[in-house]
Amino acid sequence: MTERTRRAPTGAAVLQPQITSAITEAVLDELAVQGYGRLSMEAVAKRAGVGKSALYRRWPSKQDMVLAVLSKFSVPLAEVPDTGSLRGDLLATLRAVHDWLTHPRFAKILPDLTAEAVRNPALAAAIRDTIGEPRRAMGAAPLRRAIDRGELPADLDLELALDLAAAPVYWRLTVRQAPVEPGYLDHLADHILRALAARPAP
Repeated sequence: MTERTRRAPTGAAVLQPQITSAITEAVLDELAVQGYGRLSMEAVAKRAGVGKSALYRRWPSKQDMVLAVLSKFSVPLAEVPDTGSLRGDLLATLRAVHDWLTHPRFAKILPDLTAEAVRNPALAAAIRDTIGEPRRAMGAAPLRRAIDRGELPADLDLELALDLAAAPVYWRLTVRQAPVEPGYLDHLADHILRALAARPAP
């Protein structure tokens, strides 16, 4: 083995975590201010205080960069703890959706990104694959636990149940732009439980 092959990469060859973090914050800020259509790699690099090459070492395109950042932000928020009951898990899920949609920057990003996805089928498919499906897979876990505990019927329509768990909060906050009053999520959880024909665990 030569000295060249033994030498660890340094400098530009290393993706330094602090630079990645600065870029991530810059992407979120630029999306919140400019929107997806007007966001540029140049503007992100300038806001992050790095050269544009630092971005291209990490992602080949604007779309890849944006979706990687939004996925890293969005997907972990869909994971909820096992509370031991369907109602507890459902309420934790609703709170997680609420916190995601009301995040100061993401609340500005989502409407613009949704509109852009309508005009851009490739972007829509990428959003579905990198954010939508992973979040739904996490959301399915509490429902499967409830089926195993006997709180939900074995033939539950998981896709419909997942829609029921997220759509009302999205509609209220993003479409209606109405406030979520104290007790709303508890009240919603009880309505969803009735819609899913939930029953106490045996």
